[in-house]
Amino acid sequence: MSKIEKAKAQTSIKGWKHSKPGLWLSIGTSAFGAISVVKDVRKAREESDTLKLVNALVGAAALITGTALLVRELRRLGDDDVLLG
Repeated sequence: MSKIEKAKAQTSIKGWKHSKPGLWLSIGTSAFGAISVVKDVRKAREESDTLKLVNALVGAAALITGTALLVRELRRLGDDDVLLG
């Protein structure tokens, strides 16, 4: 995809997901998901429920991986910026 096509895609609603504001919004929603994971871990520890604890930890791993992917995409958008050099 050429730079012109990328620019056109970013101006449309479809390109919102791969724009800087869209990526920041996704990272923010992941932060709210982390709050839920912390609550689940606390509840699982209080109840001594190993299965719920494992479920919460797997959810935390998914959030961490997803956030890392979003940060990588954000850095790649920065690399394409002509003004950054």
